[in-house]
Amino acid sequence: MMLPPIELDTEEIVVDLAGQVATITLNRPGKLNSVTQGMSDALVLAVEWANDSDDVRAVVLTGAGDRSFCTGSDIRQLDKYATPWDFRNRADYCDALHLLRKPVIAAVNGYAFGGGLETAMACDIRIASATASFAAPEIKLGWIGGGGMSTFLAHSIGAGNAAMMLMTGDPIDAHRALSWGLVSEVVAPDALLARAAELAATIASRPPIAAETAKANLRAAFNLPQDQAIAYERDLQTVAFATSDAAEGRAAFAEKREGIFRRR
Repeated sequence: MMLPPIELDTEEIVVDLAGQVATITLNRPGKLNSVTQGMSDALVLAVEWANDSDDVRAVVLTGAGDRSFCTGSDIRQLDKYATPWDFRNRADYCDALHLLRKPVIAAVNGYAFGGGLETAMACDIRIASATASFAAPEIKLGWIGGGGMSTFLAHSIGAGNAAMMLMTGDPIDAHRALSWGLVSEVVAPDALLARAAELAATIASRPPIAAETAKANLRAAFNLPQDQAIAYERDLQTVAFATSDAAEGRAAFAEKREGIFRRR
């Protein structure tokens, strides 16, 4: 029997490793993959493992079943926090994805609502099933998203479209999400995981330090003034250029062969 690559205290977060691609599955399909605090804690551990493992070079995040990617926090558990400050400082699944240094692809297989939408947007690339839908429904319950909803939507789809989603709470379908730039591809439901795995394997085949610095650089591009972003990019380029993997890449190019990259 093959053991999972990491032991977690819950079966509601499942981690599999195939080649150099880790797949993290939110495994609570009977509750539309809504997230409990125990799932958040397990996701934090899974992210820490992926960051530390040289065996992992790309990650796919998806939800179990065909109805839902993730519908955010389990609302029935939100009243358990003793104070609003405890709620503010909880270990959060959206925050966990922000900490992931490896490239990550969201394979959105159904509802991506509330915190589920924030989780998908915390990923680097989003691929959607044709049956997927996306919403920021918190306004209907009297609050707003707290895991980056507004900034992610504004950067992805523009202020006007973001306002429509944030202020109505109504869902959009996968094809509108594609036209707005919220997702990169829409595929048939039965092709979703294969396509996500294919793309992740392509990324995993690249020199891993270069892939991780590309991710860090892209994040900086959204957060720094342009002059500082360009300077930071040059610094990251220099760091990557000095690695053994970069030397191997230059040697492989000169020798007309495939490079062997070791994350060194």
